[in-house]
Amino acid sequence: METFINVDVALHDGDEWTLIVRSEKEEHAAGMLSLVGGTFDETSPASEALEATARREVAEEIGVELTGPLQYVESTFFVSDSGDRVLNIVFMCPLGDQKPVVKAPDEVAAVVTRTLAELEADAACPAWTKQSIRAAQALRAESRS
Repeated sequence: METFINVDVALHDGDEWTLIVRSEKEEHAAGMLSLVGGTFDETSPASEALEATARREVAEEIGVELTGPLQYVESTFFVSDSGDRVLNIVFMCPLGDQKPVVKAPDEVAAVVTRTLAELEADAACPAWTKQSIRAAQALRAESRS
């Protein structure tokens, strides 16, 4: 059993969220809707290491270079299907005017855009992804009021 740090990004454009369909080759949550992100694997001391991981993963998986600030959304802990302990950290960022595309087909089967209401009704969207989008949307609403 290992312990991993995973960093995800809830990308938004208006009321829509950009997510990925995880590849069937993925060990965890294959074929399900997910935030864009991945494992923290820095080997050198660095500042803003979680943010750097988030930016790297978004660029590697969907070809989007995040230039805006990342806003912290939430952190959760879970045990994966293989028994690994995972600390998951979620940030939020506007998508901007870049067009996301599948850049890592071994990890990403497709890129999709959905509203929270569409995600709530989608059986392919796991509870943890819905929860992260709910939390991100609540933060956005709070910052607008």
